[in-house]
Amino acid sequence: MNINRTQALDMVRDSISQVVPDADFAELGSDEAFRDSLEMDSLDFLSFVEVLSERSGVRIEDEDTPQLTTLSGSADFLVTRTG
Repeated sequence: MNINRTQALDMVRDSISQVVPDADFAELGSDEAFRDSLEMDSLDFLSFVEVLSERSGVRIEDEDTPQLTTLSGSADFLVTRTG
């Protein structure tokens, strides 16, 4: 499944929203670390990674998680892995 950057960003936002239902993306820059901004603890972040993996069909390893700290980085990761 190939996805473009816009689709990837939407998938990342939707995955975060599933874990943090009241997430406000209006104030969140695409290169800003969202864990701190959205007050996600480590369990929330792991849930986000699981949801993103399920939605995208991409297997996400522990060593991949540093790439998933920003909206932009997460989208780039998905585009690269699905392309």
